[in-house]
Amino acid sequence: MTVDERARRVRLVLLDVDGVLTDGSIVLHGDGTESKTFHIRDGAAIVWTLRCGLTVGLLSARESAPTQRRAAQLGIPIVSQGAASKRAEYSRIISELGMTDADVAYMGDDVLDVAVLRQVGFATVPADAAEEAAVCAHWVSTKPGGRGAVRELLELILKAQDRWDTLVAELSS
Repeated sequence: MTVDERARRVRLVLLDVDGVLTDGSIVLHGDGTESKTFHIRDGAAIVWTLRCGLTVGLLSARESAPTQRRAAQLGIPIVSQGAASKRAEYSRIISELGMTDADVAYMGDDVLDVAVLRQVGFATVPADAAEEAAVCAHWVSTKPGGRGAVRELLELILKAQDRWDTLVAELSS
């Protein structure tokens, strides 16, 4: 199956956070809080993808207040943090949504993502993903995590589904 064929079937885009929506860096402050840097174009593409009727969710092994806050800013309806098993949590999410593996695109970047990457219909990774994750991918972004990889993925999906041109026309009028 081609990348475009896989992208056309996507109804749910699940994203890892650290190393996908961020460059993987975490700043720990003296007061115990943390900071992360998110790329504005990744965020815009998430909002547009939701606007086009697709579902977007976050699936992270780490609990993080900045992740929760960013998800709320973007209107991301599914936020799963701190799951002991990403694969079990992934299965729970698609079951609740009444979806199958073929309906899902997932972007992960490291060993903890491999089980989900092997299961989904459209497995994707940023350009700087760990080799163990990259070998599972149907598609590899030209951009690194936290630097536009998510935007590139979402554009690819929206273009494959013939939604991109209409969206651009609406946004630029």
